Amino acid sequence: MNTAIGKNVQRKDAWDKVTGKAKYTDDFPTTGFLAARLLTSTYAGEPVALVVAMDKATAERAVKLIKVNYEPLPFVLTSSEAIADGAPLVHKQVNGYKKVLTDIYPEVDSNVASRYRMRKGDVTKAFERCDKIVERDFFLPPSGHLAMEVRTARAEITSNGNVIITTSSQSPYVVRQQIADAFLIPSGKIQVRVPFVGGGFGGKAPVMLEILAYLASRSVGGKAVRLTIPREHDMATAPCRMGLEAKIKIGVDKEGIIQAAELTYLLDCGAYADISPYMAKAIAVDCTGPYNIKNLSCDAVCVYTNHTYVTSFRGFSHESYTFCIERVLDMLAEKCSIDPLAFRIRNAIRPGNLTPSQVKCTANLIGNLTECLQNVKKLAEWDGGKAVPIKRNTVQAKGIACFWKTENPPTDAISGALITFNSDGSVNLHTGVVEMGSNGQTHLAQILAEKLKIDVDQVHMVESVDTRTAPKYWKTVASLTEYMAGHAVMRAADDLLDQLRSNGSQALHCSVEDIEVAYGRVFSRKNPEQFIEIKDINEGYKASDGESIGEPVFGRGGFMLKGLSMLDPQTGQGRTGPEWTLGAQVVEVEADLKTYTYRITKATTVIDIGKVINPESMRAMIAGGMAMGISLSSREVYKYDKEGIPMLPNLRTYKLMHIGQEPDYRVGFVETPNEQSPYGVRSFAEHGVIGMPAALGNALSTAFGKQLVTLPLTPEIIWRTPSEEQI
Repeated sequence: MNTAIGKNVQRKDAWDKVTGKAKYTDDFPTTGFLAARLLTSTYAGEPVALVVAMDKATAERAVKLIKVNYEPLPFVLTSSEAIADGAPLVHKQVNGYKKVLTDIYPEVDSNVASRYRMRKGDVTKAFERCDKIVERDFFLPPSGHLAMEVRTARAEITSNGNVIITTSSQSPYVVRQQIADAFLIPSGKIQVRVPFVGGGFGGKAPVMLEILAYLASRSVGGKAVRLTIPREHDMATAPCRMGLEAKIKIGVDKEGIIQAAELTYLLDCGAYADISPYMAKAIAVDCTGPYNIKNLSCDAVCVYTNHTYVTSFRGFSHESYTFCIERVLDMLAEKCSIDPLAFRIRNAIRPGNLTPSQVKCTANLIGNLTECLQNVKKLAEWDGGKAVPIKRNTVQAKGIACFWKTENPPTDAISGALITFNSDGSVNLHTGVVEMGSNGQTHLAQILAEKLKIDVDQVHMVESVDTRTAPKYWKTVASLTEYMAGHAVMRAADDLLDQLRSNGSQALHCSVEDIEVAYGRVFSRKNPEQFIEIKDINEGYKASDGESIGEPVFGRGGFMLKGLSMLDPQTGQGRTGPEWTLGAQVVEVEADLKTYTYRITKATTVIDIGKVINPESMRAMIAGGMAMGISLSSREVYKYDKEGIPMLPNLRTYKLMHIGQEPDYRVGFVETPNEQSPYGVRSFAEHGVIGMPAALGNALSTAFGKQLVTLPLTPEIIWRTPSEEQI
């Protein structure tokens, strides 16, 4: 019988958050802290000076007194401009920088930060066999993460040289390492603390303000300094979501089976690389979407421009390339006169097929796309995807898209877990997982409760992360919490159980093999009535004659990813992640053909989640991703003027989707367990966002009779897009 898995368990952080008692980085007292503020360039939003003052008002006044002389330089503002012959170089010596990661390939005398290739089969010959071919160019601009909490950091250097950083970060251990490397400080003298994070979406994974806060503290003799930036600076200078230009060419035979794909993706990484080369790598690895394409040529290129630099965004580039692939698939389905959903079932990847990087698929590895499509057909009430008139000048239309994603961590990424007991027999779980809204800590508590066969209320999470006390976790990114940290928790639980069994065997005078631990008791399998409460044996045991038996119990577990590899630079062959998660999504719209406006009425996702750990929590996480995908694809964009200066970076003009504007969300689950994952669960936290832009684009293209190839899908964009007859 399941103790905790598959049950709706309330978030561990719920009450603190709904009552307003939860503490985020900038909620802690500011008494005793100096204030730091940034001066940013009037050209392209770059931080150029840092002021430290007694208080916020003084710092802001001082910033306004700084005069800077600028020398305008040539610039490039799109990826295609940046790779053109004679384009100004953003970095004159791209090979002149230290490479932290080895599988990044900057190209000399160019703006190419890195290139990744996928080659499979014979594309040229395969296209010759094709009955129908669609080729389209796409342009997707950058946009923002827009977490409710802006980035912020605090720093202090103690009298004995210890560095204390408090930050809103998804990557506290990376913060520690980068400060140690940059300033030659032993990492043991650096302590990074992370309380609750008010949303991250990948935007708080890079190290940014933490280094500046450290420099600010060092400049004033180690005094405590608080560095915050207003929303406008956060939008203009902090890393954003990537832009993408793409050229997609796909061909099918007479039966509508995909024969070949030729794909070029140009990722606009902005002025600095950060993690963006790995975003291009992630595009290459999953470049086709979850379809069986035997003949493939793909180049995913990370390109420097003079835009704000980019970093990971929920979906790690998948929401962008998926828009391109899924739009072309709809065009092909139309050419073949096949229902778009049926077309996808016909071409769905299955066990025995090869992924773009030539990993052989199994159900365990990839799940079941066909079942997801069949389920979404029912849940979304799919009607063939045709536009249906509902009143004068108004039609209803549905669009479908599939998605998949594997992860792209370091091949040796690690996670750890530590379990300690309380005197009442409940446990405390320490991990390096940052709680930023994804509910990963609650899911880990459920995994532990299930393993120990105790009530989940008896698992207490140490919710804030402190690099001095919490076991190291690579980063809270890539939806890997349940997989990586889950493995560490399972191993820590095994260690704990082994120690309890040892104590129990000595106290009950039987073999270790005969001892069971469950429901708060240590007992003999042969004689269950012979038991000792866990609370009475977790610190060792004192027999009736006073003899001390056993040892205090502490569980510890570690996990390192195995079986991953670098990609072959020429063919792309290799494996970057432990699993794939896939699914299907449908968006329904009501479109006004006269005004080019529309209303999104329903959005549906069916995802192969492997195993449902917490139904309501997982449903909410998927729905949250769907909302994010609809918002970014329908209205969000970072605009730059002709000189590359960010235009109007504020929430008065950058309009997110609001409560009340959202559609009816429908979420369904397919469970094809990943047997290598704790209780079979697959990664899922990012995936709700991935197919939403594509599904919306397909719905609107059907509604208006236009092939939409850019984002965001605003009425003006739709109006300006020529119809098929006008092309």
